[in-house]
Parts: sequence; C-alpha cells; structure tokens
Amino acid sequence: MTDRSERARRMQRIADYRAARRSGSDAAEALEHLDDENDNAPTIDFAAKADWEIRQATARGDFDNLKYAGKPIPGLGATLDPDWWVKGLIEREKLSGLAPAPFRLRKEDAELDEKLDRQYTEAQVREILVEFNRQIIEARRQLLGGPPVVTPTRDVELEIARWRERRKAAQPAEEPQEQKESRPRWWRRRR
Repeated sequence: MTDRSERARRMQRIADYRAARRSGSDAAEALEHLDDENDNAPTIDFAAKADWEIRQATARGDFDNLKYAGKPIPGLGATLDPDWWVKGLIEREKLSGLAPAPFRLRKEDAELDEKLDRQYTEAQVREILVEFNRQIIEARRQLLGGPPVVTPTRDVELEIARWRERRKAAQPAEEPQEQKESRPRWWRRRR
C-alpha cells in the first residue's frame, strides 16, 4: 500500500512540475515552487528526467528521418571561422548576388545567352544587354580595390543578331509547300 501511495505522490509531483513549466516559469522556478509547497518531497534528477524524455521521444519516433541521422555533423572539428553564420545563411537561404562585382559579373556573363533566349522581343534583349554593359562599366569605375573586372562588355547589335539566329534555329522547320497543298482544307475534310 505504501508503494502505491509513494508512486501516486510522485506522479502528482510530476504533474505539478509540468503545470508549472507550462505556465511559463523555467525549470529552476518550477522546482523552487514545488519545494516550497512540499519540503519533504525528493528533488527531481534532471539527468534522469532528460534521459527519460529522450527515450520517450525515441519511442514516439520524433528522431526518425532527421537531416543528419547516421551522418557526421558538418563543420564539427573545423577551424573557427568568424563569418560562419553569414556563410551558413547564404548557403541555407540560397542567396545570390552578394559576391563582389567581378565575380557576379563573370557568372552573369556565363548565363547571359540563356537569359536572352528566354526573351520574346528584341526590345527586351536590347534592354538586358544595355543594363549588363552599364553594370560592367560601373564596376570598372569603382575604386574600392579587390579583384579586377575582366568581363568584357557585349556588342548589342552583334548579340541581337546572334539571338535572332538562335531563335530561328530553335523554331521547327515549316512543312514543304507541296505537302501543304496536297492536304484538303478542314472544311472539305468534314464532308
């Protein structure tokens, strides 16, 4: 009978502890509050409680399918980099355009033909090329130091001619005139 009453008292104490935690107080305040009410009750062993919570979470499956399950944590044991959080943010959020102008312009130059091929009008292509050339000239004027800008400007008229050629090559070839005339018109096929 005493074993049951001891267990019931412990369960009540745990329930009181959890209620105190949910009310917004931290663990130390919750324990002080419980100790003030019942000085004879034994204190909770936090290591045992943490171990018990981990076992319960494992049984529920809370730790299944974690990102680094069974793999080493990246960056552990590496030298301390003062800008680790900035690099992590850039990688995690996939931010772009934050590199120095020479590097950013080199990358944009490599991707420029694909960007131009996605445009529909010559005016759009011309606007993109003029803006790209403006950025290169502006980067060359900067006196901030750093790596030199080696990306060449693009000749707008030459690039527009190349864009037209690529666009024409991408269009499907038209049917020969003989095949067009041999097919009956749609209104004649309906009869």
